[in-house]
Amino acid sequence: MKRNHFFAGSSIFAILLLVTIASCSKDDNTTPPPADEIYTLNATMNGANEKPNATTSTGTGTTTGTYNKTTHTLQYNVSWTGLTGTASAGHFHGAAAATATANPVIYFNLVNSGSAGTASGSAVLTTQQESDLLAGLWYSNIHTAANSGGEIRGQVAATK
Repeated sequence: MKRNHFFAGSSIFAILLLVTIASCSKDDNTTPPPADEIYTLNATMNGANEKPNATTSTGTGTTTGTYNKTTHTLQYNVSWTGLTGTASAGHFHGAAAATATANPVIYFNLVNSGSAGTASGSAVLTTQQESDLLAGLWYSNIHTAANSGGEIRGQVAATK
């Protein structure tokens, strides 16, 4: 009788040991976290792109950056040169097609050097802002005293 209790107890112990070991092993069926979805942003700014009225400015500029769809973070760099004067304001505007205008969405912190300058920064976007940006409905522009509505403008393209 003692022998049966020993084997029964040993069997239960062995089963518990196997369950414990199995529950501690690595679960190979888990899905790894998704990689960040990064978009590259580009825009070429000039006076002909300004809406509703193009300007005759010979100024030019570029907007570059990235958008991380996983973290909803926009990072951007803007530069310009050859404006009619010192930049007085700069923004991302949206939502608007290349032939339309819209309100500012993000204001640039300008660093001016005469008729040239730069701006850079980052922002976390809302779901609607993300949708508009990725649909190509944002533009960047730079304003001057001579062109208070905007001197140069470029439609922002987001590509993967």
